[in-house]
This record gives sequence, structure tokens and C-alpha cells, in this order.
Amino acid sequence: MAENWDGNLDSGSRSDESYHDSLRVEPIYEAFLCPLTKEVMRNPVTIENGQTFEREAIEKWFKECRDSGKRPTCPLTQKELKSTDLNPSLALRNTIEEWTKRNVAVQLDKACRILSPGSPEVDVLQALNHIAHICQKSRSNKHVVRNAELIPMIAEMLKHGSRKVRIKALETLRIVAEGDDDNKDVIAAGDTIRTIVKFLSREHSQEREEAVSLLYELSKSELLCEKIGGVGGAILILVGMASSKSENISTVEKADKTLQNLEKCEKNVRQMAENGRLQPLLTLLLEGSADTQLSMASYLGELVLSNDVKVFVAETAGSALVDVMKSGSKQAREAALKALNQISSYEASAKILIQAGILPPLVKDLFTVGINQLPMRLKEVSATVLANIVSSGADFESIPLDQDHRTLVSEDIVHNLLHLISNTGPAIECKLLQILVGLTSSSTTFMNIVAAIKSSGATISLIQFVEAPQRDVRMASLKLLHNISPDMGQELADAFRGTAGQLSSLINVIAENNGISEEQADAVGLLANLPERDSDLTRRLLDEGAFKIVVSKVVSIRQGITRGGRFVTPFLEGLAKVLSRLTYILEGEPEIIALAREYNLAALFTDLLQMNGLDNVQTVSAQALQNLSKQSRHLTRIPVVPESGFCCTIFPCLGNPPVINGLCRVHHGFCSVKDSFCLLEGRAVEKLVACLDHANVKVIEAALSALCTLFDDGVDIEQGVSVLDEADGIKPILEILRENRTETLKQQAVWAVERILRKEEIAYEISGDQNVGTALVDAFRHGDYRTRQIAERALKHVDKLPNFSGIFPKVG
Repeated sequence: MAENWDGNLDSGSRSDESYHDSLRVEPIYEAFLCPLTKEVMRNPVTIENGQTFEREAIEKWFKECRDSGKRPTCPLTQKELKSTDLNPSLALRNTIEEWTKRNVAVQLDKACRILSPGSPEVDVLQALNHIAHICQKSRSNKHVVRNAELIPMIAEMLKHGSRKVRIKALETLRIVAEGDDDNKDVIAAGDTIRTIVKFLSREHSQEREEAVSLLYELSKSELLCEKIGGVGGAILILVGMASSKSENISTVEKADKTLQNLEKCEKNVRQMAENGRLQPLLTLLLEGSADTQLSMASYLGELVLSNDVKVFVAETAGSALVDVMKSGSKQAREAALKALNQISSYEASAKILIQAGILPPLVKDLFTVGINQLPMRLKEVSATVLANIVSSGADFESIPLDQDHRTLVSEDIVHNLLHLISNTGPAIECKLLQILVGLTSSSTTFMNIVAAIKSSGATISLIQFVEAPQRDVRMASLKLLHNISPDMGQELADAFRGTAGQLSSLINVIAENNGISEEQADAVGLLANLPERDSDLTRRLLDEGAFKIVVSKVVSIRQGITRGGRFVTPFLEGLAKVLSRLTYILEGEPEIIALAREYNLAALFTDLLQMNGLDNVQTVSAQALQNLSKQSRHLTRIPVVPESGFCCTIFPCLGNPPVINGLCRVHHGFCSVKDSFCLLEGRAVEKLVACLDHANVKVIEAALSALCTLFDDGVDIEQGVSVLDEADGIKPILEILRENRTETLKQQAVWAVERILRKEEIAYEISGDQNVGTALVDAFRHGDYRTRQIAERALKHVDKLPNFSGIFPKVG
């Protein structure tokens, strides 16, 4: 048999048609051939002179005659015909069909034997080609192919080692399947569809193209749509192909059309949505039956959507989902809420939902009680959606919730939220707290919420959540309290002092050693914003061991033991500010002074002063150093000079005071950075001077205030000025005076310059600087009463004013 096939395949120049003809076991009779087409007739008809032709061919001949203006003629005799009537040659047709069937059967039998393991590639290719040719010739032949059980054998060729064979097998299966649902069912039997899907991931483009063309044909059968979608990864690959920029256009179009066919099955629609093709699901959501809409909305609530997709869904179906919330059944509202929960978690999509009118029904669902109220689990979803919406940063003051034009930040609405927080379970408490967090994070709504919290008297109930065992509730509570603490510092301090446990819980959060979390940053930020001069609160913190923990955290960060994350900056800022509380209550407090010495605060804040880029840390550190330095003149150890003896009274030359080495030039005692917090001994002067050139005015103000303690009353002013001069600090202060950046800085600079000018050689040197003189004159003319007094004295130092009776009474 193989030789028979080989004998028919050795001439590549022969056409496919001649090849197929050569496979016939019976000769072609002349009567079977149409004189016009020279092919075997399928629908023979006879004209009036008895000649027989293929119907389609003779009809075309007659048409050409008419089109050319001639009367119809016989193609063979060229004689005119009186009539163009065509008479079917049924007997000839039946004879041809019988002859064709016998030949097809024999040919398919040969193909069947070739499509077996071990056959040469060229034989297999020709056999597949012949089957395809037979099926294209006649639809009835497709039934013959199926009955000959050739389809499973063709499918088996998909596993052939030759790429050419695999491609030809895919093409042949497509031809066999075209317009024949029974053949499609046979192809889909077993594991064939899974094999076809595997071709979609092949490197060779032709394999992919033939595979997707075959799947497209199979997907026309609604019964097979679920089976195709059921193959793992099939829809994902098709979605990728349909949106591909690298595939050829034909493949992309076939993939898209295949997906359109697969949309007939809801399971497939869900898979498409899961893989980013949302439109079919949204179409069913908007146009499907009530049950289908409910099913699609429920599934939409389960999907994890990318941000771009959330925007697309909000634009397409947002209004419909909001309408369901307003008037749907409880089951439908639940599905809509869950879908909206997914969509609303992105700022852009949340704003689209606001435009669709989501706020009024959301707030209504939250606050409604009685027979129409939502179950608490759905109120939790409503609160989650509202928290998402609030975090979008929209202008909630301008969005009315009802006919009374109340808004989300109206006092009674906020009061209702606060009341609901105190009367629900942890899950919904957390979401409601997050709503308030979002509203207090916006500068436009912050004051409304703070005012409502104050008027409701809810401060104590809010700080109780600091002790919540649920971490998410605790985190939301800390974030809210941190947000409102800049404007409610005293109220929060009073509340923390008046309750037990909350302060300890805050400190425990800060003390955690699992990196640096947002919760820790909020906890320490909250404490940092409480009034630093509240000595009672500071002592409570001291009793709770807070400062020991704070010091260890700061040291750990500075030494690199605690690694920085995105919360390290706010955490360190809070730690520095909390620690600086100790420096505000040093006066007359030996216990606090001892603690400052134990923690070596002056050295610690001097170190923190060098953290460039952390403006708040530098500001707080400079302020703390100012407070510490003010105590240096009280804490420096003044040397004891022995009393003069008897000999000194007889011989005065022996009574000169002894020379004592190691005394501080500014404080005239034994100083140290640890015990007396001396800036000079702590080498903080140069670091403070470096801060005078800072871009942040707050840092400059704090650094200048700290430096001014070197020539404050009670110390050696002249030596303090000398220390400043040696650190190159005078020129920056004069520059600050000339720049006149803020009123506070101007007042500080005028005071400092007046003290500096008390040193005659410096005053002489500066007197020639017209800019300094002009700045002092401006302060003298336009400053407040005290600044004008100080400016007057400074002008006298540089001889800009006569030095006789003062224009203003002398002040200290």
C-alpha cells in the first residue's frame, strides 16, 4: 500500500487536483465530465439539444451570451438554442454519486491506513491534505469521514513530531468541523480540546494561528463553549491573544471572535472578567435577566480588579449599581454593595461613583434603623465603601446628602457617626473610624470634624479604642487621634490623664520591636502633639517608663540596629519631640535633671541636630538644646577658692587668686555636656551655626534661639560672643537680620545682634556695614515696643544714635 501512495507523490509539479484524481480506483468516464469545466459533475443538467453540463457552468455560459447581446448557443455545437431550459439528469447524477462514494470510500480507507504511527511524514501530509480536499468537495463527505472514524486519527496527528504535520492536522480538523456540529462533537471528545489549547502557547505563529482558527470554529457550537472554557488557561490565553500587539491581525481577530462565542456561557464570562475582559460581564450586568444581573454583580464583588479596570467599571456600571442600592431587594443591594466595595477602593473610580450619586444611599443605609435597616454585616460593607469614598479627597462640604442640604461633614451627621462607632461591633467600628480618618486627613474638612468631635464630647470614648484588641481598630483609632491632635492636644492630654490604661497602651505600641510600623508612627506622633509644657502628663509618661523606651528607640535608629522603612521619618520625628518634653520641665526639678543626665540628652539632641533632611527633628533638637543650655549656668560647678591665710595679710603679693584650669569660658565653672548640658563642651555650637543657613525658617528660629543662650543674662556675654565668633556664627546672624524673613526671626536677630555689638571690637568692625545699620533702623522704626528698645541700644553700639539719655526707659 505504501508503494501505491509513493507512486502517486513523486511528482511535485502535478497539481493537487490531478493527484486526487490519481487516487481513484475506478477510471473517470467521459460522460461524468462537464465539457466546460472538465471536472466531474455534481449537478448534471441537459439542454434542448441533448448535451449535458454542470448546472452552474451552463448557467454561467448563458449569462455571458445574454451579457454580450447574443442569443444563447450550445457551447459544443455553437448553434443557437430556442430555449435555455435545463433538465436535471437524475440518472447520471445518481451514477456519478455512486461512483464518487466508491472512490471516496477506497481513498479514505487508504488514508486511514496511512494515519498510523510510523508512516513517513510526506505520506501523512498527503493523506491529511486528501481528507481536507474530500470534505471541501462535498458536505456529505464530512459524514463519511466521521463514519470512517478518521477524526480521532487526525486528532492524534496533533501529537506528531513534525510541525508540518501538526499544522496540517489543525487545518484539516477545522475543515472537517466547518458547518458540521456532529463532527465538532467528535473532535471535542476526549482530550483533544486541551491539546488544541496547548498550541495557543507555541512559539511558532502558524501553529497558534491554526489552533485559534480551529477553536473559533468549535466555539460556534454552544454546547462546546463550556468545554473550551473549562480547559485551564484557555480563556486567559485567548484574552491575551485578543489584546496582543505582536500577533498578526488575523490571529487577534479570531481570538476575539472565539471569546465572543464563548460569552454564551456564564462561567466563561466570569473567567473573562477574572482575566481582565470585563465588558461581557458588564453587559450581562446591565442587560441580562434579573437573576443574571444579580449573579454578575455578586461575582464582580469577588474579583480583584486593577485600578484601570475599576475606573472602567465605575464609568460603565457605576450608576446602575447605585440605582440598585436605592431601590433593589436586599439580596440585590448586598450584591451591589460588594461590587461597589471593589470599585470604590481607587481614588479616580471613587470620584466617578460620587458623581453617580453614591453618597446619599450609603449614608442612609448606615443610619437607617428599624424594619428597613440593613443587617449589620451589610452595614459593615456600606461603611467600607464610604471609607473608600472618603479617602478619594473629594470636596464633601459641597455634596448634599438630602433635601436639607446636609453634608458628610455636617455636625449632626458626624455626631451620628460617632454614636454609631460606640454602639457597633469591632468590624464596623474600624470602618467608621477610617471614615473619620479620611475626613480629618483633608484640610478642607478637618476643622468641621474637630468641631463636631469637641461638641459631641466624644474624646474619651475615642481614646478608649487605643486599647482595642483588634489591631485594625486600634490602628484606625490611633490614626484618627493623631490627625486631630494638632487642634485637640489639650483635650486629648486631659483625657489621657483622666483614664487608666490608654497611655500605657500607647507606650506599648511604641515599644514594639517588629521594625517600624505605621501604627507606631501614629502612636508616637499623637504623643508628640500633646502640649509639651504639660508637666503632669510628662510625669505620667515618666511613671510609665516612656522616656526610657523612646531613648532606646532613638539610639537604635541612629546606630542602624532598627532599619528604616517608609515610617522611620515620622517615627523619629515623634520620638524626638516626645523626648524633648523633659527639657521643658527642668527648672527646679532635680529628678528630671538627673534623668536628662542619665540619658545624656544634650549629646543625643546634638547628634540628632545633624540629621539633614529631617527638618522637624532638627527643629525639635535645637529647641531641646535651648532648654538644656538655659540650665547650664545653674548646673556648672563653680570652683571653691580657699580663703586667704595669715601670710597673705602680711605679704599681699602672696594673695593673688590661684589660677584654675578647665573652667568654661561662658559659665565660669566646670562644665560638661552630660552634667551641665553645656553647648560649648558638647561641641553643639558649630552644628547650630550650620543650621542658620537652613532653608526651613523653623529650623533657623530654633537654632538661633539655642545660640542666644550663649550670651543670655547670667553668663559671660563677651565670652559667649567670642565663642560664636570663633564658630563663624556672627556673619549668618547678621545675614538673618538683613533678610528680615519673618517677624520672629527679626526679633531674635535684633536681640542677638545687640548682644554681639556689646563687644567693642566687633561693634567697630560692623559699624561700617550699612546693611546692618539699615536693618537696625528698620527694626527701630517698625518693630514692636521691645524690639524697638533693643534696636535702640544696638544702634548706640555702632554710633548710629547718641549715647546719652535713652529714648526708651531701660529694660532688662
